[in-house]
Amino acid sequence: MENLSRRDFLITASAATLAAAAAPSFAASHSQRVFVGSGTPDGILAYDWGPATAELTPVGVAAKLANVDWITLSSDRRLLYAASEVDSFNGKPTGAVASFLVAGGALTQISAQNSASAGTCHVALDHTGRVLLAADYGGGSASSFLVTNGKLSSAVWNEHYKVHGPNTDRQQSAHAHFASFSPDNRFAYVNDLGGDCIHIYSLNAATAALTPLAAYQAKPGAGPRTLHFHPNGHTAYSINELDSTVDVLEWHKADGSLTLVTRIALLPAGYTGDTHACDTVISKDGKWVYFANRGNNSIYLFHADEKTGSLTPSGRFDCGGKTPRNFVLDPTERWMLVANQDSNLISVFARNPETGVLAKEGKSYAAAAPMCILFV
Repeated sequence: MENLSRRDFLITASAATLAAAAAPSFAASHSQRVFVGSGTPDGILAYDWGPATAELTPVGVAAKLANVDWITLSSDRRLLYAASEVDSFNGKPTGAVASFLVAGGALTQISAQNSASAGTCHVALDHTGRVLLAADYGGGSASSFLVTNGKLSSAVWNEHYKVHGPNTDRQQSAHAHFASFSPDNRFAYVNDLGGDCIHIYSLNAATAALTPLAAYQAKPGAGPRTLHFHPNGHTAYSINELDSTVDVLEWHKADGSLTLVTRIALLPAGYTGDTHACDTVISKDGKWVYFANRGNNSIYLFHADEKTGSLTPSGRFDCGGKTPRNFVLDPTERWMLVANQDSNLISVFARNPETGVLAKEGKSYAAAAPMCILFV
């Protein structure tokens, strides 16, 4: 994740092609609607997805909210929440969080609030749908919001982190990067890439208040970026951006703590090129886990033991472009879609659900600075 001052999202020829092809309305169709967070002033783009042919058809701009790094849905898929990584919002030096009603494939904004500080890059909704948690990369902070019928309150809780790691280029200060909730919804987690830790909180889902409990300490200089829980209910994977490793963790239900089981290196021995591990996808059956790595622009496949969560390497695939910021499986899990941020492309690959293997070649669709892909 780069600071805003170093980000330069240009409207490229790919983006121009997208705009020219966009349809003027959000009329209902037999295709499935897909929203894409975009690191441009347009913010959220809309596409129609045809799972039979893996066609991704541009529909237009769904919502203008600048530099949308992340979008997430409520469990009933009627509400969408977004993180806007900007330097200021409503006249204050913060990023923004916003909520939208999803109806007929279109988005209607319900509310927007200031986050705790600049550079809001991620939002997560708790399992009750009443608490939204936001992480601010630029300002190194996190905040929570109470949700009422889709409307966000002003921040109920916030914390500004102070610790930082040994990497002088990327860890000069704290950088909150990802928020998540435990499988039982009793605990909340904030990955701090700059501080080499995962902050752990007790969650009050009725009030959106968080109470600090402890922190998981990653390897110094690792840069923990995201945290994903395996369907087995006790394993979690924290991908480390700065050294391209994965911490396989045991989650403890009693107190919400995380302990290291093993650490996996994604890069081959002797690799010296650019590397920034970034995201994780777990198949619904828990058998296959994928990790994306920017720099060498790759998707790594691992077979997971469904009971223990332990990982066995099973392959590596090209991501179809530059800088795979986010990637997802479509609802059929027969296709993988990759948001290649610096190529202005969403690349689509066929997937074998039995083996987890991705096709070596796919097809790509224009998307202006795609940051996050979300099926509705």
